[in-house]
Amino acid sequence: MFKSNMMTFDKDTMDSTGSFLVGELERLDQTLHEPLYDVTWTRDIDLREDVSIADEVSSFSLSSFAAAGSPNPQGINWIGKNSNAIPGIALDIAKQSQPLIPWGMEIGYTILELLSAQQLGRPVDAQKHAGMAIKYQMDIDQMVYVGDVAVTGKYGMLNSPSVNVAAVAAGGSGYTQWEEKTADEILEDVNALLYQGWKQAGYAVCPSKLLLPPEKFAYILSQKVSTAGNVSILSFLEDNSIALKKNGKKLDIQPVKWLEGLGTPMGSPLQATDRMVAYTQDVNRVRFPLVPIQRTPLEYRSLSHLTTYYGRIGVVEIVYASCMYYADGI
Repeated sequence: MFKSNMMTFDKDTMDSTGSFLVGELERLDQTLHEPLYDVTWTRDIDLREDVSIADEVSSFSLSSFAAAGSPNPQGINWIGKNSNAIPGIALDIAKQSQPLIPWGMEIGYTILELLSAQQLGRPVDAQKHAGMAIKYQMDIDQMVYVGDVAVTGKYGMLNSPSVNVAAVAAGGSGYTQWEEKTADEILEDVNALLYQGWKQAGYAVCPSKLLLPPEKFAYILSQKVSTAGNVSILSFLEDNSIALKKNGKKLDIQPVKWLEGLGTPMGSPLQATDRMVAYTQDVNRVRFPLVPIQRTPLEYRSLSHLTTYYGRIGVVEIVYASCMYYADGI
Protein backbone atom coordinates (compact mmCIF):
# COMPACT_ATOMS: atom_id res chain seq x y z
CA MET A 1 0.00 0.00 0.00
CA PHE A 2 1.42 3.40 -1.04
CA LYS A 3 0.96 6.44 1.12
CA SER A 4 0.19 9.81 -0.47
CA ASN A 5 3.12 11.52 1.25
CA MET A 6 5.75 9.19 -0.17
CA MET A 7 8.26 10.61 -2.69
CA THR A 8 7.60 9.61 -6.27
CA PHE A 9 9.71 9.89 -9.42
CA ASP A 10 7.39 11.73 -11.79
CA LYS A 11 7.90 12.72 -15.44
CA ASP A 12 9.74 15.97 -14.60
CA THR A 13 12.18 14.19 -12.33
CA MET A 14 12.99 11.56 -14.93
CA ASP A 15 13.30 14.11 -17.76
CA SER A 16 15.91 16.08 -15.82
CA THR A 17 18.39 13.25 -16.36
CA GLY A 18 17.17 12.36 -19.85
CA SER A 19 15.55 9.07 -18.86
CA PHE A 20 12.61 8.12 -21.08
CA LEU A 21 10.38 5.11 -21.50
CA VAL A 22 11.45 3.43 -24.75
CA GLY A 23 9.33 0.71 -26.37
CA GLU A 24 10.81 -2.53 -27.67
CA LEU A 25 10.15 -1.57 -31.29
CA GLU A 26 11.15 2.08 -30.82
CA ARG A 27 14.41 3.44 -32.19
CA LEU A 28 15.52 6.39 -30.04
CA ASP A 29 17.94 8.82 -31.68
CA GLN A 30 20.74 9.31 -29.13
CA THR A 31 21.76 12.66 -30.60
CA LEU A 32 21.22 15.56 -28.20
CA HIS A 33 19.28 18.28 -30.01
CA GLU A 34 19.75 21.71 -28.44
CA PRO A 35 17.33 24.66 -28.87
CA LEU A 36 17.69 26.68 -32.06
CA TYR A 37 19.30 30.08 -31.58
CA ASP A 38 21.50 32.55 -33.42
CA VAL A 39 23.66 35.46 -32.34
CA THR A 40 25.57 37.82 -34.63
CA TRP A 41 27.14 40.36 -32.28
CA THR A 42 30.68 39.04 -32.84
CA ARG A 43 30.28 39.86 -36.55
CA ASP A 44 29.08 43.44 -36.18
CA ILE A 45 31.06 45.00 -33.34
CA ASP A 46 34.59 44.96 -31.94
CA LEU A 47 35.31 44.31 -28.27
CA ARG A 48 36.98 46.63 -25.82
CA GLU A 49 39.18 44.13 -24.01
CA ASP A 50 41.01 46.29 -21.47
CA VAL A 51 38.23 46.00 -18.86
CA SER A 52 38.51 43.58 -15.93
CA ILE A 53 36.18 41.93 -13.43
CA ALA A 54 37.26 44.49 -10.81
CA ASP A 55 36.09 47.45 -12.90
CA GLU A 56 32.60 48.81 -12.29
CA VAL A 57 32.59 51.49 -15.00
CA SER A 58 34.00 51.74 -18.51
CA SER A 59 34.79 55.22 -19.78
CA PHE A 60 36.51 57.09 -22.55
CA SER A 61 37.31 60.71 -23.35
CA LEU A 62 36.31 62.71 -26.39
CA SER A 63 38.34 65.80 -27.30
CA SER A 64 37.01 68.91 -29.00
CA PHE A 65 39.20 71.63 -30.53
CA ALA A 66 38.46 75.28 -31.31
CA ALA A 67 40.76 77.64 -33.19
CA ALA A 68 40.19 81.21 -34.31
CA GLY A 69 41.89 82.48 -37.45
CA SER A 70 43.77 85.74 -37.79
CA PRO A 71 43.02 88.43 -38.70
CA ASN A 72 39.67 86.89 -39.77
CA PRO A 73 38.33 84.76 -36.85
CA GLN A 74 36.89 82.30 -39.38
CA GLY A 75 39.87 82.34 -41.70
CA ILE A 76 43.48 81.13 -41.89
CA ASN A 77 45.98 81.83 -39.09
CA TRP A 78 48.11 84.42 -40.85
CA ILE A 79 50.81 86.24 -38.89
CA GLY A 80 53.13 89.07 -39.78
CA LYS A 81 56.84 89.63 -39.17
CA ASN A 82 56.14 91.71 -36.09
CA SER A 83 53.04 89.94 -34.79
CA ASN A 84 52.81 89.86 -31.00
CA ALA A 85 49.19 88.72 -30.58
CA ILE A 86 49.05 85.21 -31.96
CA PRO A 87 45.85 83.20 -31.36
CA GLY A 88 46.06 79.78 -29.71
CA ILE A 89 43.96 76.65 -29.77
CA ALA A 90 41.26 75.75 -27.26
CA LEU A 91 40.82 72.21 -26.01
CA ASP A 92 37.90 70.55 -24.24
CA ILE A 93 38.09 66.95 -23.04
CA ALA A 94 34.76 65.34 -22.07
CA LYS A 95 34.53 61.99 -20.31
CA GLN A 96 31.82 59.48 -21.19
CA SER A 97 31.05 56.70 -18.68
CA GLN A 98 28.91 53.56 -18.76
CA PRO A 99 28.44 50.84 -16.12
CA LEU A 100 29.93 47.37 -16.32
CA ILE A 101 26.99 45.32 -15.06
CA PRO A 102 27.64 42.01 -13.25
CA TRP A 103 26.20 38.92 -14.94
CA GLY A 104 25.94 35.49 -13.37
CA MET A 105 24.27 32.09 -13.57
CA GLU A 106 24.55 29.05 -11.32
CA ILE A 107 24.82 25.49 -12.60
CA GLY A 108 23.81 22.75 -10.18
CA TYR A 109 23.03 19.05 -10.26
CA THR A 110 22.91 16.27 -7.72
CA ILE A 111 25.21 13.27 -7.59
CA LEU A 112 22.21 11.05 -8.35
CA GLU A 113 21.35 13.06 -11.47
CA LEU A 114 24.98 12.93 -12.61
CA LEU A 115 25.33 9.18 -12.13
CA SER A 116 22.02 8.47 -13.85
CA ALA A 117 22.95 10.70 -16.77
CA GLN A 118 26.36 9.03 -17.09
CA GLN A 119 24.75 5.60 -17.21
CA LEU A 120 22.36 6.81 -19.92
CA GLY A 121 25.16 8.46 -21.88
CA ARG A 122 23.46 11.86 -21.72
CA PRO A 123 25.74 14.22 -19.74
CA VAL A 124 23.53 16.49 -17.65
CA ASP A 125 26.51 18.64 -16.57
CA ALA A 126 27.59 19.34 -20.15
CA GLN A 127 24.02 20.06 -21.20
CA LYS A 128 23.49 22.56 -18.40
CA HIS A 129 26.80 24.22 -19.25
CA ALA A 130 25.70 24.45 -22.88
CA GLY A 131 22.41 26.02 -21.78
CA MET A 132 24.28 28.59 -19.69
CA ALA A 133 26.58 29.42 -22.61
CA ILE A 134 23.59 29.92 -24.93
CA LYS A 135 21.90 32.26 -22.44
CA TYR A 136 25.15 34.22 -22.01
CA GLN A 137 25.53 34.71 -25.76
CA MET A 138 21.88 35.72 -26.18
CA ASP A 139 22.15 38.29 -23.37
CA ILE A 140 25.26 39.83 -24.95
CA ASP A 141 23.52 39.86 -28.34
CA GLN A 142 20.63 41.86 -26.87
CA MET A 143 22.89 44.33 -25.05
CA VAL A 144 24.98 44.96 -28.16
CA TYR A 145 22.04 45.64 -30.48
CA VAL A 146 19.19 47.09 -28.39
CA GLY A 147 20.40 47.16 -24.78
CA ASP A 148 18.04 46.63 -21.86
CA VAL A 149 16.00 49.81 -21.54
CA ALA A 150 13.38 48.30 -19.22
CA VAL A 151 15.80 47.29 -16.44
CA THR A 152 19.09 49.17 -16.90
CA GLY A 153 17.88 52.08 -19.02
CA LYS A 154 20.74 51.44 -21.46
CA TYR A 155 20.49 51.35 -25.25
CA GLY A 156 22.36 49.37 -27.90
CA MET A 157 23.92 50.43 -31.17
CA LEU A 158 20.66 50.06 -33.14
CA ASN A 159 18.45 52.30 -30.98
CA SER A 160 20.78 54.80 -29.35
CA PRO A 161 19.23 58.27 -28.81
CA SER A 162 22.62 59.82 -29.63
CA VAL A 163 22.34 58.70 -33.28
CA ASN A 164 20.34 60.72 -35.80
CA VAL A 165 17.38 59.15 -37.61
CA ALA A 166 16.21 59.89 -41.15
CA ALA A 167 12.89 58.94 -42.74
CA VAL A 168 13.04 57.05 -46.03
CA ALA A 169 11.47 58.96 -48.93
CA ALA A 170 8.47 57.52 -50.74
CA GLY A 171 9.11 56.03 -54.17
CA GLY A 172 7.18 56.41 -57.37
CA SER A 173 4.50 54.09 -56.01
CA GLY A 174 3.86 56.42 -53.09
CA TYR A 175 5.21 53.90 -50.55
CA THR A 176 8.46 53.84 -48.56
CA GLN A 177 8.66 50.02 -48.24
CA TRP A 178 11.27 48.37 -50.44
CA GLU A 179 8.82 45.76 -51.70
CA GLU A 180 7.04 48.63 -53.50
CA LYS A 181 10.21 50.21 -54.93
CA THR A 182 12.44 49.65 -57.93
CA ALA A 183 16.11 48.70 -57.65
CA ASP A 184 17.13 52.28 -58.49
CA GLU A 185 14.88 53.67 -55.75
CA ILE A 186 16.35 51.23 -53.21
CA LEU A 187 19.86 52.26 -54.25
CA GLU A 188 18.81 55.89 -53.81
CA ASP A 189 17.65 55.11 -50.25
CA VAL A 190 20.93 53.41 -49.39
CA ASN A 191 23.12 56.11 -50.93
CA ALA A 192 21.07 58.83 -49.23
CA LEU A 193 21.72 57.17 -45.86
CA LEU A 194 25.43 56.73 -46.57
CA TYR A 195 25.71 60.33 -47.71
CA GLN A 196 24.00 61.62 -44.56
CA GLY A 197 26.47 59.68 -42.43
CA TRP A 198 29.41 60.86 -44.55
CA LYS A 199 28.26 64.50 -44.40
CA GLN A 200 27.57 64.32 -40.65
CA ALA A 201 31.16 63.15 -40.10
CA GLY A 202 32.48 66.20 -41.95
CA TYR A 203 33.20 64.05 -45.01
CA ALA A 204 36.00 62.41 -43.02
CA VAL A 205 34.48 58.92 -42.72
CA CYS A 206 31.98 57.27 -45.05
CA PRO A 207 29.99 54.37 -43.54
CA SER A 208 31.21 51.01 -44.79
CA LYS A 209 28.61 48.67 -43.29
CA LEU A 210 24.84 48.42 -43.65
CA LEU A 211 22.60 46.40 -41.31
CA LEU A 212 19.14 45.36 -42.52
CA PRO A 213 16.14 43.43 -41.14
CA PRO A 214 16.27 39.79 -42.34
CA GLU A 215 13.09 40.22 -44.40
CA LYS A 216 14.56 43.14 -46.38
CA PHE A 217 17.89 41.35 -46.75
CA ALA A 218 16.14 38.26 -48.16
CA TYR A 219 14.10 40.45 -50.51
CA ILE A 220 17.04 42.27 -52.11
CA LEU A 221 18.97 39.00 -52.30
CA SER A 222 16.18 37.18 -54.16
CA GLN A 223 15.00 39.98 -56.43
CA LYS A 224 16.73 40.71 -59.72
CA VAL A 225 17.51 44.23 -60.87
CA SER A 226 15.33 43.63 -63.92
CA THR A 227 13.53 40.76 -65.62
CA ALA A 228 16.25 40.73 -68.26
CA GLY A 229 19.16 40.76 -65.82
CA ASN A 230 20.76 38.11 -63.64
CA VAL A 231 22.12 40.42 -60.91
CA SER A 232 20.37 40.59 -57.55
CA ILE A 233 19.51 43.94 -55.98
CA LEU A 234 21.98 43.06 -53.20
CA SER A 235 24.88 42.82 -55.67
CA PHE A 236 23.59 45.95 -57.41
CA LEU A 237 23.80 47.87 -54.12
CA GLU A 238 27.27 46.55 -53.32
CA ASP A 239 28.62 47.58 -56.73
CA ASN A 240 26.98 51.01 -56.98
CA SER A 241 27.01 52.47 -53.47
CA ILE A 242 28.92 55.54 -52.37
CA ALA A 243 30.90 53.32 -50.01
CA LEU A 244 32.59 51.46 -52.89
CA LYS A 245 33.76 54.66 -54.53
CA LYS A 246 34.81 56.35 -51.27
CA ASN A 247 36.24 53.45 -49.25
CA GLY A 248 37.58 51.37 -52.12
CA LYS A 249 35.66 48.25 -51.03
CA LYS A 250 32.14 46.96 -51.39
CA LEU A 251 29.49 47.93 -48.89
CA ASP A 252 29.20 45.18 -46.27
CA ILE A 253 25.47 44.37 -46.03
CA GLN A 254 24.35 42.05 -43.23
CA PRO A 255 21.00 40.95 -41.73
CA VAL A 256 20.14 41.59 -38.05
CA LYS A 257 16.97 40.19 -36.47
CA TRP A 258 16.66 43.06 -33.97
CA LEU A 259 15.93 45.60 -36.73
CA GLU A 260 12.50 44.23 -37.59
CA GLY A 261 9.90 46.74 -36.35
CA LEU A 262 12.56 48.85 -34.61
CA GLY A 263 11.85 51.97 -36.68
CA THR A 264 9.73 54.93 -35.63
CA PRO A 265 6.00 54.09 -35.83
CA MET A 266 4.13 55.93 -38.55
CA GLY A 267 0.63 56.12 -40.04
CA SER A 268 -2.77 56.01 -38.40
CA PRO A 269 -3.22 53.77 -36.56
CA LEU A 270 0.46 53.73 -35.65
CA GLN A 271 2.35 50.72 -36.96
CA ALA A 272 5.99 49.76 -36.53
CA THR A 273 8.45 50.26 -39.38
CA ASP A 274 11.73 48.57 -40.22
CA ARG A 275 15.07 50.31 -39.71
CA MET A 276 18.41 50.14 -41.49
CA VAL A 277 21.68 51.25 -39.94
CA ALA A 278 24.81 52.58 -41.63
CA TYR A 279 28.09 52.80 -39.71
CA THR A 280 31.80 52.05 -39.78
CA GLN A 281 32.91 49.02 -37.78
CA ASP A 282 36.04 50.18 -36.02
CA VAL A 283 37.11 49.78 -32.40
CA ASN A 284 37.91 53.50 -32.25
CA ARG A 285 34.39 54.48 -33.34
CA VAL A 286 32.03 51.94 -31.77
CA ARG A 287 32.90 49.08 -29.42
CA PHE A 288 31.52 46.88 -26.67
CA PRO A 289 33.19 46.46 -23.25
CA LEU A 290 33.04 42.84 -22.11
CA VAL A 291 34.74 41.01 -19.25
CA PRO A 292 35.34 37.34 -20.17
CA ILE A 293 33.22 34.89 -18.23
CA GLN A 294 34.76 33.12 -15.22
CA ARG A 295 33.56 30.50 -12.75
CA THR A 296 33.85 29.69 -9.08
CA PRO A 297 35.41 26.42 -7.87
CA LEU A 298 33.02 23.47 -7.80
CA GLU A 299 31.14 23.44 -4.50
CA TYR A 300 29.84 20.29 -2.86
CA ARG A 301 26.69 20.94 -0.84
CA SER A 302 25.05 17.81 0.52
CA LEU A 303 24.27 15.75 -2.63
CA SER A 304 24.58 18.74 -4.96
CA HIS A 305 27.43 19.98 -7.12
CA LEU A 306 27.26 23.76 -7.65
CA THR A 307 29.33 26.27 -9.59
CA THR A 308 28.60 29.86 -10.60
CA TYR A 309 29.64 31.46 -13.86
CA TYR A 310 30.04 35.22 -13.70
CA GLY A 311 31.38 38.20 -15.60
CA ARG A 312 30.58 41.79 -16.47
CA ILE A 313 28.61 42.95 -19.51
CA GLY A 314 29.07 46.57 -20.53
CA VAL A 315 27.11 49.06 -22.58
CA VAL A 316 27.90 49.84 -26.22
CA GLU A 317 30.28 52.79 -26.50
CA ILE A 318 29.46 54.87 -29.56
CA VAL A 319 32.59 57.00 -29.49
CA TYR A 320 31.69 58.93 -32.65
CA ALA A 321 27.92 59.12 -33.02
CA SER A 322 28.54 61.17 -36.16
CA CYS A 323 29.85 58.01 -37.87
CA MET A 324 26.48 56.23 -37.54
CA TYR A 325 23.05 56.97 -39.01
CA TYR A 326 19.60 55.33 -38.91
CA ALA A 327 16.86 55.31 -41.58
CA ASP A 328 13.29 54.20 -40.86
CA GLY A 329 10.45 53.11 -43.11
CA ILE A 330 12.07 50.61 -45.44
